[in-house]
Amino acid sequence: MPIDAAKALAAEPRTGEITWDHRDVQLYHLGIGAGTDPDKDSPATDPDELRYTLESRLHVLPSFATVAGAGSPGVIGGLAMPGIDVDLARVLHGGQSLTLHRPIPAAGTATATGRIAAVHDKGKAAVLVMRTDVADAEGPLWTNDAQIFVRGEGGFGGDRGPSVTLDAPAGDPDRTVDRPVRPDQALLYRLSGDYNPLHADPEFAKLAGFDKPILHGLCTYGITLKAVVDTLLAGDVTRVRGYRTRFAGVVFPGETLRIRMWREPERVRITVGVLERQDAPVLADTVVDHC
Repeated sequence: MPIDAAKALAAEPRTGEITWDHRDVQLYHLGIGAGTDPDKDSPATDPDELRYTLESRLHVLPSFATVAGAGSPGVIGGLAMPGIDVDLARVLHGGQSLTLHRPIPAAGTATATGRIAAVHDKGKAAVLVMRTDVADAEGPLWTNDAQIFVRGEGGFGGDRGPSVTLDAPAGDPDRTVDRPVRPDQALLYRLSGDYNPLHADPEFAKLAGFDKPILHGLCTYGITLKAVVDTLLAGDVTRVRGYRTRFAGVVFPGETLRIRMWREPERVRITVGVLERQDAPVLADTVVDHC
């Protein structure tokens, strides 16, 4: 069997050093659309955007944690762990959760420890939970969990795992914003470390069942967090304590994200859909925990 759950769970964690500097942070921010404010008519760089793009003022959006050190060990790296041998064309990123232990510095060196934390049997698919803990000399920085669906690899009699579906938010959203995705967004975002050809190569995308390359789910994830921070958290990235989502659909470069936000005590609930496709869902069960 391509996935040996017992072997994957028993494998020794992989540990390595990761480094990043202001250029990596700036590139990531540009890859999720930083630099201009789509809510304003002027094409010039908005002064508030300089906190994402100018090294002398740089604040790090917490979702940068998903690509720091080129995303090491990353989703593709995790698929090379012992006990896992799957066809990349069958792989989809199902969800992501991030816990911040303290604000991410604009430059740093840290140790990333990656392991398979769980293997769930969803019947027609297997779900791998790839956990990465990152710490520097001062202590823990963040913990990332990536939920990876591998189509056609379920049915091995394993635990189905917990349900992550939340009740729909109550009432009308407190804020609704639209965020355009540039036609070249995936080509720019992939320079932060996710070189999966699904997001760039039309022929590979067709093998995976798509008419054309799709946007990285983690790019949508970053665009959404930035919208929440900018509109409901006064642009203060240090207020974010955690961020989790389930990837419910795909985005094609050139489309527009409609992001709806509901305020709750110490958290924001979010839904994201594609404006051009009758609000087709993209992110679901999405929560930003904050102080």
